[in-house]
Amino acid sequence: MRRWPIALLLLICLGAAAFWWLTRPRPLAADAIAGLQGDAEAGALVFAAGGCASCHTAPGAEGSADDATAGTAAAEDSPIVQSGPVLAGGQAFATEFGTFYAPNISSDPEAGIGDWTDIQIVNAVTRGVSPEGQHYYPAFPYAVYGHADLEDIVDLVAYLRTLPAAQTEVPPHDVGFPFSLRRGLGLWKRAFIPTDWVVAGDLSPQAARGRYLAEALAHCGECHTPRNAAGGLVTAEWLGGAENPDGPGRIPNITPGGLDWSEADIAEYLTSGFTPEYDTAGGQMAEVIENLSALPQEDRDALAAYLKAVPPVAPD
Repeated sequence: MRRWPIALLLLICLGAAAFWWLTRPRPLAADAIAGLQGDAEAGALVFAAGGCASCHTAPGAEGSADDATAGTAAAEDSPIVQSGPVLAGGQAFATEFGTFYAPNISSDPEAGIGDWTDIQIVNAVTRGVSPEGQHYYPAFPYAVYGHADLEDIVDLVAYLRTLPAAQTEVPPHDVGFPFSLRRGLGLWKRAFIPTDWVVAGDLSPQAARGRYLAEALAHCGECHTPRNAAGGLVTAEWLGGAENPDGPGRIPNITPGGLDWSEADIAEYLTSGFTPEYDTAGGQMAEVIENLSALPQEDRDALAAYLKAVPPVAPD
C-alpha cells in the first residue's frame, strides 16, 4: 500500500511531461527561410489574397497612409516611400471562447512588428508561434497560412515592411479560464490543423491553383465551414455553410451541393460582387471581393474552378 502514493506521483509526473511535450510550440528552424529573398511587389498580392487588411486595419479606418495618426522615425527614414493600409489593429472579434482583438502588425518597432526578424514573422504567420515562444489563438488563421509556400510568406514579410507605422496600442484578448491557458493550444493544433489539403487528390492545374489560394491563403473555410465544440473546422462538411458569428442568418454553402453557379458566374462574383441575379455582395464578403479583385483574373478563375471541384455538401 505504501507504493501507491509513489506510483501515483510517477503517473502524475509522466502525464505532466507528456502534456508539456505534446503542447510545445513547434516553430520553424532559424534557417528555414535561408536564401529566400522577399519581393514586396509579389507580397502585395499575397497580402490581398490573405485578406490581411480586413482584420488588421483599425475600426473605421480608411486604410491609407494619409489616415495614420502616428508613425516612427524609422518609418519616415525608410528608403521606401511607405503607403498603403495602416495595420494598427484593434478590431474586436467576439466568439463563444471570448473576445479577440486583432493586433497591431504595422512597422512600428514597439506597438507593431517592426523589430521582429523575418523568421519570427514567418513563424507567427505559419506556425502560430510568437517571438516569445507562445501559441497564438487560432482566431488568427495560421492553420491555413501554414500550407503556404515559404517564398510567398517571405514576400508577404517584405511587403509588410513597406507599410506605414502606427503607435496604436491594442487591448489584450478577453478570454476566460481555461482558454486563457495558451499552452493547451498545442493540443488544439495537433487535433485540428490538417496536415494535407482538405480537397485531396489530383486536380487540374487551374483547380490546384485555386485550392492553393482557397486553402493556403484566402482561408475560405474559416467562414464557410462549420465548427465543432472545440472550434475546429468540420472538414467533412468543407465549405458547406456555417453559423454567422456576427448575427442572424448563415454563411452560405458554396460547394456544388449548395451553389449552382457556373465557373464564369463565380469568377464574376469574385471580381465585381455581382451575383447572376444582379444582387451584390454585402458585409464581410464585400471586403473579401475587394481583396480578391486585386489579384490577376486567372486567380479568380482558378478559385472558381476549385469551388466546382469541391465535394458537394447537401443543403441543410
